Amino acid sequence: MKIGIIGGGAAGMMAAVRAAELGADVCLFEQNGKTGKKLFITGKGRCNFTNDCDQETFLSSVVTNPKFLYSAVSGWNSQQTIQFFEALGVKTKVERGNRAFPASDHSSDIIRALNRRMEALGVQVRLHTRVTGLILTDGAVRGVQLEKGEKYLCDSVLLATGGLSYPSTGSTGDGLRMAASCGLAVTETRPALVPLETEESYITELQGLSLKNVTLTVPLGKKKKFTAFGEMLFTHFGISGPIVLKASSYLAERLEKGPLPAEIDLKPVLTPDQLDARILREFGESQNREFKNAVAPLFPAKLRPVMIRLSGIDGDTPVHAVTKEQRQAFGRLVKAFPLTITGTRGYQEAVITQGGVSVREIDPRTMQSKKIPGLYFAGEVIDTDALTGGFNLQIAWATARAAAEGMCSNAQ
Repeated sequence: MKIGIIGGGAAGMMAAVRAAELGADVCLFEQNGKTGKKLFITGKGRCNFTNDCDQETFLSSVVTNPKFLYSAVSGWNSQQTIQFFEALGVKTKVERGNRAFPASDHSSDIIRALNRRMEALGVQVRLHTRVTGLILTDGAVRGVQLEKGEKYLCDSVLLATGGLSYPSTGSTGDGLRMAASCGLAVTETRPALVPLETEESYITELQGLSLKNVTLTVPLGKKKKFTAFGEMLFTHFGISGPIVLKASSYLAERLEKGPLPAEIDLKPVLTPDQLDARILREFGESQNREFKNAVAPLFPAKLRPVMIRLSGIDGDTPVHAVTKEQRQAFGRLVKAFPLTITGTRGYQEAVITQGGVSVREIDPRTMQSKKIPGLYFAGEVIDTDALTGGFNLQIAWATARAAAEGMCSNAQ
C-alpha cells in the first residue's frame, strides 16, 4: 500500500505518521527545504498546537462548516492530540483560554517530534520537491507528477498543501489548483484571522496604542451585529489584536461588498448612567478645571487628544461651562468610538485562509473525494476555518488522522 502526501505541514506530517503506523509505505513531498515551516511561526513561534476544550466548545469555535468536522473531531479530539505529543516526548502546558503549548514555548519541539516519528516509521520525506499535478487513470488518482518529468505512482494521494496565508512558507494555493483541475469545486478564498484596514486618519494617529477590556461592535443590518470583548491594537493601517482577528473571520466576506461602520465601547463595564456619573465626578473635583484635564484620567495619553477633538468640545473649556447635552454626547462617544472598516490586510498577514476545497466534495468520515477515488484532503486546503486558540491546528490534526485511516482502510 503506497501513499503519496503533498505538503509537509501539520496535516501532512500527522497523516504520514498515522498512515505509516498502519503499515503504509508513505512518501511525503515538501517543496521547502524543511518540514513544518508555517508551523514554526505559529503562535509567534510558541505553537498553540490545540485547544484543551470539549467537543461542543470546539465546534462552536469553528467559523466555516463546523458540522463537516463532527466526525473527524469525534475520532481525534484535543485531549488525544495532547497525549500524542506527550508520548513523543514533548512536555506540554495549558494556558488561559485552554490554549495548549509546548512547555518550552518552542514550536520546534512539535516539528522535531513529528520528524523523529516519521523517521522511526520509515516515512520517505522528499524536501525541495514540488508536485505539479495529479496522475489520474480511469477517473481515479494513481500518483503525482513532479517537476522535471518525474512521476510517483501510488494507491492514494493526500492533498495537505495548506491555503494561501503566509505565502513565504510555501502556501501558494497549489493544492487548490490541483483540486480544481480535477473538476472539484473550490470555494472563493480570502484572508482570515487578519488585521483590518480603516478609513479615518485619527485611527492611524493612535498607532501602537493597545487597549484591553474593550468591546468592538460591527452592525450587519437586520438586527444582526458582530461583537467581541477583549484586547485590540491600533496600527498604521487600522486595527489588529485578538478581537480584531476574530472579527475578520466573520466580516471578510461582507467587506467585499463595501466598508462597514464599527464602534468601540471604551468602557464596556460601565452602563451609560454609570459612565455619566464617573464623568460628573471628574468634573466635580474642580469647577474651574479645563475639560481636557478633567477627562484625562479616563483614557491613555495617546487617545486623549483624539477623544477631545471628536467630542467637539474645546479642550480649554472650563468644566462648569460644559452643558449637560455636551457631557452626555461625550459619554456616548466613549461608549461608541466610531471607525469605518474598509477591508482586510493580505494573505501575507493572515493566520489562515477562508475557503478551499468544498466540503460537499469530501466524505467527512474518510476525507476522500466523493468523485475521485484515491484522492484525500486534510488541513487548511479544505473549506473549514476556526478562531484563534489552537482550533485550526486541531482541525489539521483531526482531518489528517481521518484521511490516513481512510486511505489505509480503503486500500485493504
